[in-house]
Amino acid sequence: MSGRLTVRVRVQRPGLTVSADLAVEPGEVVAVMGPSGAGKSTLLEAIAGLVPLDAGSIRVDDDEVASPRRRVAPQRRGIVLLRQDPGLFPHLSARENVAFGLRSRGESARRARAEADDWLDRVGLAGIGGRHPRELSGGQQQRIALARALAARPRVVLLDEPFTALDPATAASLRTMLADQLRAARTTAVLVSHDALDAAAVADRLIVLEAGAVTQSGSVREVLHAPATAFGAALAGVNRVVGSVTGHGDEAVWRAGHLSVARPGADPGSVAALFRPGDVRLEAPGASAGSGVVWPASVVRLEPTVGAVRMVVADPPLVVDIPVERAADVRPGDHVQLALPTAAITWA
Repeated sequence: MSGRLTVRVRVQRPGLTVSADLAVEPGEVVAVMGPSGAGKSTLLEAIAGLVPLDAGSIRVDDDEVASPRRRVAPQRRGIVLLRQDPGLFPHLSARENVAFGLRSRGESARRARAEADDWLDRVGLAGIGGRHPRELSGGQQQRIALARALAARPRVVLLDEPFTALDPATAASLRTMLADQLRAARTTAVLVSHDALDAAAVADRLIVLEAGAVTQSGSVREVLHAPATAFGAALAGVNRVVGSVTGHGDEAVWRAGHLSVARPGADPGSVAALFRPGDVRLEAPGASAGSGVVWPASVVRLEPTVGAVRMVVADPPLVVDIPVERAADVRPGDHVQLALPTAAITWA
């Protein structure tokens, strides 16, 4: 039976202190995202019981499973942790791998195998119950691992980058299957991922973890629509440029580096401008601002993207998506002129 997960923890690791609070309601899926080294895996390991707490507590419903003075064994928490490695038993068939958790809970061999076949069918692997892990693809092994976890009816499922080692097509298929099965089973889950698509497709809420601390939390839509940090903006695929409003009334202007935008009536202070890389245009010198703003920038580097080129510029730092054919016109160190419609800017 899925449970309510309440986490208020501090874990000290070499060079990093993870201090995070989160609550996951029964049947809810929460995604945790952050840059490498932010403490995401440490947070999952603490919940799973693999690392001790320095402060705080972890509860599933009313049961305290961890605190500095109490540490329930991982296998007794009703919590399952799935990693990139499916962790299947190589000597057992797919059916017996799924049945393992059921047998450990006291189910008869016959009933466990029948339920295992049912779960293999649910994850799209009907008819392969007799095959061993070495005979299966990475995607099939991940499906079996998920079936094994859900068949045991855990109170909480933790998923640590489950799709990272898979090719894009397999990952897309598994993402859809995971969302369907977690919701069908009403499973409480925490998903750590580096891909915003995982959060958008699977999760109800998104938590951003940076340098061991939660920097933003809300619905997936809220966080991606109004990112509070540069990392969140990168997840959402937007530029987040922090500047300051100076002046008053009709004279108020927001500035960041060489970029300035008239903001009549805005209050003075620090404000972030949000806009998409594709809304910025590379213009010829002397072009008119029209209904937007123009400013000079220096090119830092060029990066390939799907069907385009991303140009990283300075003063202020941001990224611009340009067509592949325009990439031949610019080089790192060049000075260019950029334009942006003011209607494309969201203020935060």
